[in-house]
Amino acid sequence: MAADNPSPVGVLEFGRAILHDEARALDALADGLGEPFERAISLIYDCRGKLIVSGLGKSGHVARKIAATFASTGTTAVFLHLAEAIHGDLGMAAKGDVAILISQSGETAELEPVIDHFQRAQIPIIGITGHPGTMLADAASATLLLPHWPEVGPESVAPTTSTTMTLALGDALAMTVMRQKGVTRTDFSWLHPGGSLGSRLRPIHRLMHRGDAIPLTRADSSMHDTIVEMSAKRLGVIGVTDEHGFLIGVITDGDLRRNIERGLDHPAADFMTRDPKTVHPDDLIDDALPLFDEYKITALFVVDEQESGKRPVGVLHIHDCPAAR
Repeated sequence: MAADNPSPVGVLEFGRAILHDEARALDALADGLGEPFERAISLIYDCRGKLIVSGLGKSGHVARKIAATFASTGTTAVFLHLAEAIHGDLGMAAKGDVAILISQSGETAELEPVIDHFQRAQIPIIGITGHPGTMLADAASATLLLPHWPEVGPESVAPTTSTTMTLALGDALAMTVMRQKGVTRTDFSWLHPGGSLGSRLRPIHRLMHRGDAIPLTRADSSMHDTIVEMSAKRLGVIGVTDEHGFLIGVITDGDLRRNIERGLDHPAADFMTRDPKTVHPDDLIDDALPLFDEYKITALFVVDEQESGKRPVGVLHIHDCPAAR
């Protein structure tokens, strides 16, 4: 329902102002990072148990997302609801764990028994709060203070800027720890096998055509035999090998169309494109997709690179890649 006395500022301008204001708050947060951030990274990196991320209300929603980001990037992490913690869920915390406690005020009533338990269990606390000198700030081994910045929106009452800064700070922590641990895209793929992202991060050898399904011909084979083999395998491409079985070129449907007027009384080597783009079996689908786009091709030969050359072990077709469909 529209307000009776709408602001003279238009809807679009107001929305942009909100985003710009939150962006400035993130800049202030980034500029204010210092030694406590480094200490927090060290605590998480050295953690031999699990990372426990806890909050209440909107901070709880953000804490759940931060825990999920850590878990998907190589750090064992769980979310602990601050209210449920004091009704038995503190049993999930044990010596060797590290905790991130989130509270804008730093004085939430549920914090005190949780902090007491973590201190008894010798669990280091990383505090994210907007206020120094509070219960949480004083108890934390690393206190990450959010800059004083008004919540955006009418009357500045809803948690907006503070939750945006907290979420971004969680991303900064998780991504920095991920980098310090040397977590690769391949490592990430094992933790995220589902959805479109999981499909792109699957290794190529999982989807490639292999064995007798690979269309191959010798460089000195006749084009007649080459076309018969190419048609039988139905991938729109055929690999051309030397006398040692190493890939030296490819012939595509396009090559056939461009050269058909020359007739078929030629060896395959006359029609092939030399030094084709190739991929490795352990490369990811995400590595192959840009090659399909950049070179306007529909198939890539998968090769085992040896000192003497590239031995074809499979073919990846663009239609085999779920993320490209």
